[in-house]
Amino acid sequence: MTSLVMALQHELGISPVVASFGPTTYAKFAALGDIGFEWDKNRNLVSVLEYALWCKGYWAVEPGSEGWFTGVTRDAVKKLRGNMGIGGEGVINAPIAKALFNMDAYVVVAGGTDGIRSIQQWLNGRYWTRSAYNIGPTDGIYSRDVQKSLMIALQYELGISAPTGNFGPATQEGLKSHTLAPGDSGVFVQLFSAACVFNSPTYSQEGDPVLTTWRSTYDSGSSSLAAWVKIFQKFNKLTDNGNGDYATWAQLLVSMGDPDRPATGSDTRYEITGSRAKWLHDHGYRFVGRYIYDPPGSTLDKEIKPGELETLFSNGLKVFPIYQDNARKLTDFSYSSGYQHGLNAHKHASDYGFNRGTTIYFAVDYDATGEEIHSAIVPYFHGVQAALASQGKKYTHGVYGSRNVCSTVSNETFARFSFVSGMSWGFSGNLGFPIPRNWAFNQIKEFKVTNGSDTFDLDRDVVSGIDHGVSSVNDKGGPADGFIAYVQQLYDLAGSYGASGQKRSQLVMEYLRHREYGNKGTANKLGWWYLIGSYDSGFVEHCDSKGMSIRKSFTDPFTGYQLGAEHMMATANAHLLTDQPGNKKAANGGDVGGWAGDLMTFWADWRNSEEQYANPLQFAHAKLAVPGVASTFSFNDLIEDADGYHLARAVRGNKSIVDAMKDHYNGGGGLRRFNNYFAQRWGNATDCKTSAHNALTSLDKTLSAAQLYLITGSGAVQPADYQNLPGGSEKLSSFEQGFVDALLARMGMEKRNLSRYRANHEKYLKAARARSAR
Repeated sequence: MTSLVMALQHELGISPVVASFGPTTYAKFAALGDIGFEWDKNRNLVSVLEYALWCKGYWAVEPGSEGWFTGVTRDAVKKLRGNMGIGGEGVINAPIAKALFNMDAYVVVAGGTDGIRSIQQWLNGRYWTRSAYNIGPTDGIYSRDVQKSLMIALQYELGISAPTGNFGPATQEGLKSHTLAPGDSGVFVQLFSAACVFNSPTYSQEGDPVLTTWRSTYDSGSSSLAAWVKIFQKFNKLTDNGNGDYATWAQLLVSMGDPDRPATGSDTRYEITGSRAKWLHDHGYRFVGRYIYDPPGSTLDKEIKPGELETLFSNGLKVFPIYQDNARKLTDFSYSSGYQHGLNAHKHASDYGFNRGTTIYFAVDYDATGEEIHSAIVPYFHGVQAALASQGKKYTHGVYGSRNVCSTVSNETFARFSFVSGMSWGFSGNLGFPIPRNWAFNQIKEFKVTNGSDTFDLDRDVVSGIDHGVSSVNDKGGPADGFIAYVQQLYDLAGSYGASGQKRSQLVMEYLRHREYGNKGTANKLGWWYLIGSYDSGFVEHCDSKGMSIRKSFTDPFTGYQLGAEHMMATANAHLLTDQPGNKKAANGGDVGGWAGDLMTFWADWRNSEEQYANPLQFAHAKLAVPGVASTFSFNDLIEDADGYHLARAVRGNKSIVDAMKDHYNGGGGLRRFNNYFAQRWGNATDCKTSAHNALTSLDKTLSAAQLYLITGSGAVQPADYQNLPGGSEKLSSFEQGFVDALLARMGMEKRNLSRYRANHEKYLKAARARSAR
């Protein structure tokens, strides 16, 4: 395409030629007027146009007729214009030529949707003749260019004479007078709902993705625009009134949103003294991001000072630690530097006394492109992840950067939380990307604090609440340790209740699962009474009388994920009462308490999502046990299935539930949880797939009951019936293969991480010994 641009410039008499369709090229082409059927003033120029059409995928010329604008060429241009959304006859003018000689697509591409394409075509059709507007892609992908097109369109409708696409003062003032509410209609609703589609999905309080559609009327009701807006507002911590007010417009259009909206978080490079801490608390701040390291040669003096943490805590403030070592250009990022930084961050965080399970935010403090993110920044975070794991996974890694950086790093390296550099709204990584689902802090404004005679710079951060911050240091034990101590209390109570041996561990499991996975008739709980019986209500009363209550979750020390204690203990209870089948290709009630029950639910999920995912293997690859992706068979679910299985086997081997948990979470068992799970339960991929097939299709009474609850109860056809439909057997096989692939992927992740952790840890230990010897 760049060669064709230069060829076009040559034919237009431009010298020297350059690889861009700039103002001079535009003006020279515009001077030619419309180029259409039988235009023959410059055959070479027509050839260049035909070849550009060919590169876009349009049959624009018959062999031997190059250089003539024939009926074939005219039809190709007409089809192009239709795909662009501008319509009209098959002639080319300057705006169309500019769009022709770029890398934009005008048909839906992989990952695109018809819904977004409809908006793209509407924007082009309505605004393409306006001077500030360039014909945009109609590929179904929300991107930086599409975002700019929407902004320019909005600025035209606001009456701004010279739109720039920037979220400037005139745009902000215009939006403040264009609040939308149910009952409104017209072009502003179309633009607003387009922005809503571009920011979809948003997420409910339960973490479920929620989509919306483009519309011209601001409707209300359960699946209306107003309903979606209210969920979006809650997710982004705005006033959830369901209206298109200024704060909501701003949050839809730019990464910083309304920079003056309420915020309870902050971050700064300046020491927080007692007077500064008081000022922060008095002005509504409750979180402060502070740096745990300042690299040699830095003049910023940004590292936490001795005694500063105690000052913060005593003034009612929580801390979230940030690690930054340069991190301002591409060459600062590599696997090796990430590993070194991870080791250094672990050391400094430990020296400050940060407790196990704390998330450290590693910074990407520049506008990294998508290519740079994949080539250098993702490997950097793999290095960080490996280094932290090599030190016992005391800390989990978070990421600071643009929306694109945060989302990609989170998806590919399992970063626990994102700290979004939202105030850098002009970053390419913040334009055309929705806010990450795991955002914990969104940095929206930098300003100078005046506190009497004292001044310092502060960034305001909106807080989502998923990262609770650090309110103390040097606490004894960690997240899993606290939960293990809690299990020890239950185990002791089981002894005082009169139980002994394996029964004591069973009672602990029953207590933890009894509320969610208990009696007959509990909604959507598979009829656990049928699989593993009811629970000992007397023991529940005994525990409650001693002040005990159910702890729903704890932090996995190996992944940093919050594990559901109730689901995990229900799984362990099922495997404890029903040991795995002797034939590893089979499936039984114990499996239904874990992986098989989750797989049945996931089958129903796919059948109810088949319009979006015709291919069940693709559905499984996208949603089955994928870190950071909410689904009916999540990454957390697979961890809980594996850990419940391991705990049950240990108890069956005459360990107490307390010792089993200590061995697994403090003894390193979790580093190979998936590999050990696969090896012990199935042994190979063929048996695993066959076992999955039997779980889904067997007529065994226990499995059939589970299928009834989890599949038919969700309105989906049973796999045993589905496989008899045309093409059903192949799709069922693909679905089962998806389960195997998910296990193998997590096993591969473990193996790669283990070898990388060990190799790199030994490498650095060897280098350290060499330095010490010198």
